[in-house]
Amino acid sequence: MFNNRPDVVIDGGGLVTLSGSGATRILYMNTCDPAQVWTTDHCQDQALPRLTVQNLTFVDGNSSRDLAYDGGGAIWVRGGRFKIVNCRFFNNVCASAGPDAGGGAVRVFSQYQGLPVYVVNSTFGGAEGYGNTGSNGGALSSIGVSWSIYNSRFSHNHAVGNGGNPAQAGTPGGGSGGAVYNDGNTMTLALYGCLIERNVVKQHGSAIFFITNDRTGRLHIENTVIRHNTGGSWYVLPGISMHADTIRTLIDSTIQ
Repeated sequence: MFNNRPDVVIDGGGLVTLSGSGATRILYMNTCDPAQVWTTDHCQDQALPRLTVQNLTFVDGNSSRDLAYDGGGAIWVRGGRFKIVNCRFFNNVCASAGPDAGGGAVRVFSQYQGLPVYVVNSTFGGAEGYGNTGSNGGALSSIGVSWSIYNSRFSHNHAVGNGGNPAQAGTPGGGSGGAVYNDGNTMTLALYGCLIERNVVKQHGSAIFFITNDRTGRLHIENTVIRHNTGGSWYVLPGISMHADTIRTLIDSTIQ
């Protein structure tokens, strides 16, 4: 997607499936890539483009061969603003190993002024045989990015790396965040009315891996169910790996 387009809405009307045919990523937006049209000298913090994908199904995306911009099997985004509304993500994959590689379905960097990525009424996996897979973040992965996620389902996604981050000696690294991998400093992961279940990891965070290195990040979980996620270690709450002193709010939610 070119960076000189201010507002882009890709709306499938619930009738369109976009496929990577198991060979390529489906959608790429990068405000710091001159090949996509260089528009500012502050590419990591620019307001445009504002991209919304809605009423679409993304299947069989594969970014594992992309060595320059790893992760994001279906969608890779850097800069601008990004929203996902009423979409489904099935069987997307990214690199299967690496301490930082991630986002079987979606990977995001550098949103404008630290504003959140919105995910609304969307499904990542949802049933056996439909899950997304990556080294980290079977569904979603980001570094230094906030997320506001509403009424969405994450299930049967897999973080298949091994050795964590930094990678343990003799391992390729990765394997954290069965559904969501969120790493950085000042950021917020907010979940409202979500279901996160039956995701699998090898290392940490079978549901969520949330690491705020300077302890300024916040985790907010409301009206959400997190259950039956498996694998890994270093748990502060069931399925959630984070520092014990992470700022967090839990409201009317089930975590088991």
